[in-house]
Amino acid sequence: MAHGYRTDTYGTIGGEGQGRKDTATRYALVPLRIFLGVTFIYAGLDKLTDSAFMSATGPGSVGELMRSVRDSSAVPALVDLSLKNPEGFGYAIGLGEVAVGLGTLVGLLARVAALGGALISLSLWLTVSWQTEPYYYGNDLAYLMAWLPLVLAGASVFSLDAALADRRRRMR
Repeated sequence: MAHGYRTDTYGTIGGEGQGRKDTATRYALVPLRIFLGVTFIYAGLDKLTDSAFMSATGPGSVGELMRSVRDSSAVPALVDLSLKNPEGFGYAIGLGEVAVGLGTLVGLLARVAALGGALISLSLWLTVSWQTEPYYYGNDLAYLMAWLPLVLAGASVFSLDAALADRRRRMR
């Protein structure tokens, strides 16, 4: 039996799908966007509102955390860089997580936001959770992998990016 493409389920020239499979494909990344967006907003706000975390020293501080992982991280130079100004690093991570989460959730510059999320997850994997054994117990690697489909595909539905693209198409 020969395999081919079914032409009866394709949409019109704008790419609108008519079949259930096309609809499911179009909306497949929405749950991932919601999960990652809400999670990163929460993580960022949690850091930004925790005075203990936003300290250079003391229990639960970003400085203590970075000092504790320095020798076991894959990139000690990255940890050393954060230790030059632990509070600044803490604010950068917290604000970055909020920005990435908002961009992902509303779909504004979605690929850029997803790339930011992937870079945050990569840096945390290479520093904080690098020593986790077995490696799949560390959640930063899983977050990194979760960001990659959004880096590649962006936010084609329920997003400001899609609304702006639609507006540009209509203005032509």
